[in-house]
Amino acid sequence: MRRTLVLSLTALTLTTAVVAGCGNSGGSADSGGGTKTGSTAKPAPAESNPAGDIPDDQAFVAYTPAKGGFTVKVPEGWSRTSSGGAVTFTDKLNRIELAAVNASTAPTTRSVTSTVVPTLKKQVPGLSSAKATVVTRQAGQGVLLTYRGDSAPDPVTGKVVHDAFERYSFHRGGQEVDLTLSGPVGADNVDPWKIVSDSFRWQ
Repeated sequence: MRRTLVLSLTALTLTTAVVAGCGNSGGSADSGGGTKTGSTAKPAPAESNPAGDIPDDQAFVAYTPAKGGFTVKVPEGWSRTSSGGAVTFTDKLNRIELAAVNASTAPTTRSVTSTVVPTLKKQVPGLSSAKATVVTRQAGQGVLLTYRGDSAPDPVTGKVVHDAFERYSFHRGGQEVDLTLSGPVGADNVDPWKIVSDSFRWQ
């Protein structure tokens, strides 16, 4: 009788343990504020362009001034302002400026170096590494002046960016158009700037 009682108690204990184990099979479930265990995959960080880099999928649209004379492609969606006969397109840290002036003679590397550079030094703080070369684009030959300098302080933060500049001067029939492209030093805008400078056309 005593042996039978011991066996019955042992069987009851095993049954209770099995039932309790089954009830806890969902141990990772949250029962009201409990911390779930187990690994959770983190989403990959979104890709972003370095400061000053123009996105690869940037669209371009043709711009022609009200007086005509020439056309050029500029990035779609950029802000446009006009001042003193020049039109400027800006987006974040990048800038495109177009200025048309009357000029009886075509610019040369010598004239740009001797007359344009001194003027720019008064306008661009920290101007350095100025170099003038003759280049060929779809519109024909022009003079390219490359240099570096500081941007104007941000009107909100006051931050100044050290920029790289490309200034193209095209001439035809007594008119000169100066196309200046600028963005932070180190930004990879070779392709976008090539699209803009190569799209210039006389009308």
